[in-house]
Amino acid sequence: MLRAVLKLCCGITYPHLRSMAGLQRAALAAFGQEITHSQSRGQMALPAWSPLRWTESETAALADEDVFYLKQGVAALNEALKIVESEDGWKLETAEKNGDVIYSKVLTGNRKVFRLETELNASPEELHDILFFRVEEMHEWNPSIRRIKVLKHVGRNTMVTHEVSSETTGNLIGQRDFLSVRHSSKRESRVYLGGAATRLESLPPQPGFVRAEDGPTCIILQPLQDRPDHSRFIWLLNMDVKGWLPQSLVNKALPRAQADFTKHLRRRLAAQNSENTVLGRCG
Repeated sequence: MLRAVLKLCCGITYPHLRSMAGLQRAALAAFGQEITHSQSRGQMALPAWSPLRWTESETAALADEDVFYLKQGVAALNEALKIVESEDGWKLETAEKNGDVIYSKVLTGNRKVFRLETELNASPEELHDILFFRVEEMHEWNPSIRRIKVLKHVGRNTMVTHEVSSETTGNLIGQRDFLSVRHSSKRESRVYLGGAATRLESLPPQPGFVRAEDGPTCIILQPLQDRPDHSRFIWLLNMDVKGWLPQSLVNKALPRAQADFTKHLRRRLAAQNSENTVLGRCG
């Protein structure tokens, strides 16, 4: 708690909803045409992948409950990657001047999912650290999140988290909580983060919250060919917000939440880069 926030809820971490400022139509149209042309020239092809599997050595020392979460995390990532890999049915939703492009697709059952593509000024390893290993710090730089707590670790690459969204101005959906399994995997230079809603007997739905469900969702982090310290960021946002809300409102709010998440993430990266520069000078 994410080709499409954390959620992380990356699980992966998932951001929740803020303002819905409009985009300039002329810029959208022109940018959308360029994206379409780029796709037709094959410039936006997804990285190749093969289904992830767990091994006997990975599960031998785990309790049955932990094996359940490991398998659920791997399955969620695989299913999300299948959705991202499919080229059929994607339509352009928005194209921001900062390079964020969001597509949407309707799945079986009328669930609409969103895929954000952009470039970020950080390596896949840096983003992996921020979005997965330091997920509990996400509220410090993303005001859409009130808190994220890791409830269980399953090895180094799988965890169960509880996330609560903030009650912020412009949050059209309202406060939600999420119980999610998150899983990460690295293939060569690429990092994959996946997640989905899960269950935990010790943490049933909480009074006063609507428990939303993520997933399957994923984030793909791939270094740019000419700038390995920068990343191509692809985020599949697949969320059932639950509650009695018009689907039209939800379908407008979710891509806005994605754009807000990358805005806050860029600020976090800029602050980190500035701090590293100062430390480098002092050293």
